[in-house]
Amino acid sequence: MVETERFIEDAVAEIREEIGSAKAIIALSGGVDSSVAAALAHKAVGDQLVPVYVDTGLMRKGETDEIQETFAYMDRLRIVSAQDRFLEALTGVTDPEEKRHAIGEQFIREFEREARSSDADYLVQGTIYPDRIESDGNIKSHHNVGGLPDVVDFDGIVEPVRELYKDEVREVARALGLESVVSERMPFPGPGLAVRIIGEVTEDRLEVAREATAVVEDELEEYEPWQAFAAVLGKATGVKGDNRVHGHVVAVRSVESRDGMTARAQPLDWDVLQRIQSRITGTLPNVSRVLYDVTHKPPATIEYE
Repeated sequence: MVETERFIEDAVAEIREEIGSAKAIIALSGGVDSSVAAALAHKAVGDQLVPVYVDTGLMRKGETDEIQETFAYMDRLRIVSAQDRFLEALTGVTDPEEKRHAIGEQFIREFEREARSSDADYLVQGTIYPDRIESDGNIKSHHNVGGLPDVVDFDGIVEPVRELYKDEVREVARALGLESVVSERMPFPGPGLAVRIIGEVTEDRLEVAREATAVVEDELEEYEPWQAFAAVLGKATGVKGDNRVHGHVVAVRSVESRDGMTARAQPLDWDVLQRIQSRITGTLPNVSRVLYDVTHKPPATIEYE
């Protein structure tokens, strides 16, 4: 575990030295990693920092509105609507690694565009140590590490929490005085719902993943999982009323973990699982069945792609 106050001092000094008198874009997702990176960068360079949130269309239900409310105190916060561009970049893409690389490249292009309009030379992002381990080990390319394109139009990419695990980032967030809605926030993957959809990302599948995940998070809040969500796996035959349906198969995943490097599938009560499947199949007419994932990490990863 890092010595928190010393880490903050060293990180602020390092950011200030690297950026100097230049301007920087901070890739703000609203998660604890990017929020801590933003807070550290703001302490280091103040008004030289331009926070940018990119609405990819791959976010959870109500996420953009929540980001705007949580970070309203940042006067220079920019909300970029890029849903169409991300969906276009993902059209026809079914391979998980190609999907992550397409998202990583689109993110960089969005930030480059914003940097040009702000005369910013640096990009600050909340890469953490597990991102680097999984990317370097070819487990999966994170959009902000292995998913980055070879050519990037920035003088430098600054990653102040690159050596920290998730639980250490949370400690830094608390020390910085960030609200609990940020410091204790459930992890959400940078590529968003795209890695909770097996195969091509479409508006229909995104809607299923978004609505089903909202149900799962609501029903499992009292269990305080490390991460809980719904994934769209494919299609299967079902019956609703007197009609046959060939609908989506939704997998529910809920895990316990300390730092995300390993995870245990969370034991859930049968009546809770039945309530979840009833709500999902009852509110989403194009879902035919719901499964519960009992696989730990390893052998599985937490996310599906």
